[in-house]
Amino acid sequence: MSDPLSHVMQLLHPRAVFSKGISGAGDWAVRYSEFGEPSFCAVLEGGCRLDVDGQERLDLIAGDFLLLPATPGFTMAAGESERPVQVDPAHSQGSVAEIRHGRADGPAEFRLLGGWFQFDAADPGLLASLLPQAVHVRGVPRLTALVRMVREETDASRPGQGAVLGRLVELLLVEALRAAPAQASPGLLRGLADARLAAALVELHARPERAWTMTQLAEQAALSRSAFFERFTRVVGVAPMEYLLAWRMSLARMLLRQPNADLTDVAERVGYSSASTFSTAFSRRVGLSPGRYARSSA
Repeated sequence: MSDPLSHVMQLLHPRAVFSKGISGAGDWAVRYSEFGEPSFCAVLEGGCRLDVDGQERLDLIAGDFLLLPATPGFTMAAGESERPVQVDPAHSQGSVAEIRHGRADGPAEFRLLGGWFQFDAADPGLLASLLPQAVHVRGVPRLTALVRMVREETDASRPGQGAVLGRLVELLLVEALRAAPAQASPGLLRGLADARLAAALVELHARPERAWTMTQLAEQAALSRSAFFERFTRVVGVAPMEYLLAWRMSLARMLLRQPNADLTDVAERVGYSSASTFSTAFSRRVGLSPGRYARSSA
């Protein structure tokens, strides 16, 4: 059986870039500016308030895991402090083992392990386009264990570190998405949690080369054409044919990055009957012709 989530992971090729411990004591508040890269954290002890721009407030407690696919600005705080210290995440990667907020002396009242990563992908924005702005998971010990392993591997200097970190972050993402609540914001997760829509998504991902119509996709979901369009758009966040186009273009980017990519072959594999039709669609979507994109990627 085809697995859309596995397809997405295969295209992303995640790799850990940075991992660090964060602790706090007493009253403290910090404001992180918008970052744009995917970030994650696992709360080990205590708790704090988290205000992510555009989202409802979250109360994080020990055992929670948070994934921000395209990290916007956010504020973390504990106690009564209302005046956050400004932090630029792009310049907070010093060599200190742990960042401390609030009272510097005495034991920590709050601890988390966090980090951010990048994608060696043709379409690095793919994850953010398919997922909610924030994925909050509670009570999944495997996620905390994986974050610890990412931190340990980041701190070590051993052969194969890049390969190990890539696999660990991939596992981290899959486990987080498996455990994410079905009531999350519109996106691929909610679509896969809907049995009717999941059937159409599975077929769409498995056969992107097929000349899909709205009627055919609706048949896969056992819904009328109008009911399918409304349900898909509401749950996934984009119209069905727009989702299909985005998926095809993500696949096309990956294929065009391969050595000696053949334009006609790429066009056929992503559902276009001719190279010229594909070139027009690709140029409109990406802003470059397939040939120029392939050369720039090389």
